[in-house]
Parts: sequence; C-alpha cells; structure tokens
Amino acid sequence: MVPFAFGLFLLAPLVGEFLLGNQPVTQLPGLVLFAPLYGGGALLIREVARRAGRGWPTMIVLAAAYALVEEGPVDQMLWNPHYGGFDIGAAYSATHVPLLGTSVQLLQDVLAMHTVWSICVPIALVETFCRDRTRPWLGGFGLTVTALVFGAGAVFLGFAQAQSEEFVASAGQFAGAGLAIAVLIVLAFVVGRRPGPRRDAQAPAPLMVGATSFAVSSVYWARDLLPDEAVPAWVLVGVWCVLAAGAVVLFGRWARGLGWDARHRLALAGGALLTYAWVGFEHGWDMGVPHTLSVSGNVLFACEALLLLALAARAVRRHAVAAPHQGVPVATR
Repeated sequence: MVPFAFGLFLLAPLVGEFLLGNQPVTQLPGLVLFAPLYGGGALLIREVARRAGRGWPTMIVLAAAYALVEEGPVDQMLWNPHYGGFDIGAAYSATHVPLLGTSVQLLQDVLAMHTVWSICVPIALVETFCRDRTRPWLGGFGLTVTALVFGAGAVFLGFAQAQSEEFVASAGQFAGAGLAIAVLIVLAFVVGRRPGPRRDAQAPAPLMVGATSFAVSSVYWARDLLPDEAVPAWVLVGVWCVLAAGAVVLFGRWARGLGWDARHRLALAGGALLTYAWVGFEHGWDMGVPHTLSVSGNVLFACEALLLLALAARAVRRHAVAAPHQGVPVATR
C-alpha cells in the first residue's frame, strides 16, 4: 500500500501547482517543497477518513478545511492584498467584506481549487488503482509520520511566506480562520456518519458523468475568459454558489444510483482533471511565465494527465475482470 500513498503524495502537488500552470516545468525540483503540504494534506485526509470508516462526504469537507489552512495561516493569501506580487486586493475588491477580512470571491476560488483539484481529484485517481479503495494504506506509524511531515511543511512554508511577502495577518484573522477550520473538521465527521440511501434509478453512463464533470468545472473556470467587469462580481458569486450546490446535488444523486462504480468515480475525477489541463495554458500566461516555457510545460503536464487517465482506466477494467472471480460485487467497490 505504500506505493499508493507515495503516489498520492506526489500527485497532489503536481495537479495543484504544475498542471494548473502555477509553476513552470523548470520548477519541478520545487516539488520537494510543495509535496509535504499538498501531498501530506491529501494523504492525511484520505487515511483519516478511511481509517474512520468514512467516505467521500467526509473527505470533501476535510478538503475544504485544508483549503483554508493553506491559503489562511500558511500562505495568508486570503488577507494579503499584494500576495505573490499581484494586486489581489484590487482584483477582488468588489466582493471584499471587512468583517471577514477577505473577499467572498477569493474565498470561493480558494475553496474550489483546493477542495476539488488539490485534494479530491488526486485521491480519487490514486484510489482507482486499488482493488479495495476503502482500505487504509498506512499503519499507525505511517499516519504519524504523514501528520508530522504535513505539519512541518505547513510551518516551514508559513514562515517562508511571511518572510518573503513581508506580511503577517492580524491575530483576529488567524483566530477566525482557526475557528472555521475546526468547525469544518467537526462537520466532516458529522456529515459522513451515515451513507446516503441508494436510489432505485440507474446511474448514468460513465461517459455522461465525465462529460458533465468537465463541463461544470470548465464553466467555473470560463469566468476568467470574460472581459473585465463584463459581469458584476456579486453576480459571479451567486453563479458560483448555484454551480457548487448544483454539482453537489447532481453528482451526489448519481453516486447513489444503481450501478455506480469505479468507472463513474474515475470519469468524475477525470473530467475535472482535463479541465485543469486546458486551464493551465491560460493560467500559465497570467503568472508571467515566458510563452514558450509555459506552453511546453503545459503540453507535457497535459500529456501526463492523459496518460494517467489511460492507466487508471486500464486498472478499472482489470479490477472489474478480477472481482467476479473473488466474489466481490463490482458496484460496491
């Protein structure tokens, strides 16, 4: 099980930073800095949830807590108006709420990016290669090491960011973020206590699930292609809420349908992964990376994403063939 854990440890930062276009291909050695936070966080969430006998509702809410950890106490992007040399304060000023100390739209972006792509998509993809996806990969010692690595990575990056950005949020902002994170962690184990009831309706074809996942996630990112101020910022906030709620209801309903199995889970994660593949081209340019370097890196990472999906699909077929001989219903896996 260790190879699966190590694979998730590396895949989370590769998707969260490199496929997105945040980091050019020349920064791949920097993976050693991103992996403890991204990979450690994804692995810790997955292991804690699986060891507790919980599933995706728990992991999704824990992923939202992770999003607040990374961009709150660690990076402080939620509060730093000039984070990374960008005028984030001005870009998100239309939905800034003084009581929160940040922008609603920025908060939505942070939750979407890290909950879906930094955590849930990598977990779903690596679990596809497992014959028993609910089984923990690590023992007590491994889980302890993972927690220590994640904690050390968060502290190191937190101090490094504070020093390089020359910005430290207020005590109230740290306390507010800490309270929100704690509430989400508790909520994660409340919502995941009982699995939802199975529906009598048949789950849609995996191709439909994948296409819908790609379409929904692409609609979210298509906002960046709109001309500046083409749509009022608060309207976009409302659209995000409708899109997120609709996706949770729709995919949650489909997942409780008859016949939902590993093929559907792969399609759901794969559709979102392919969205990052095209977003990376546009996002890399916004990050100020030279055009040739940006495109070459995006092509490389997009091809690797396609290869990963192909290998995952082959693993799903192999498990489906093996399952009947082992007396294990495919639909329950």
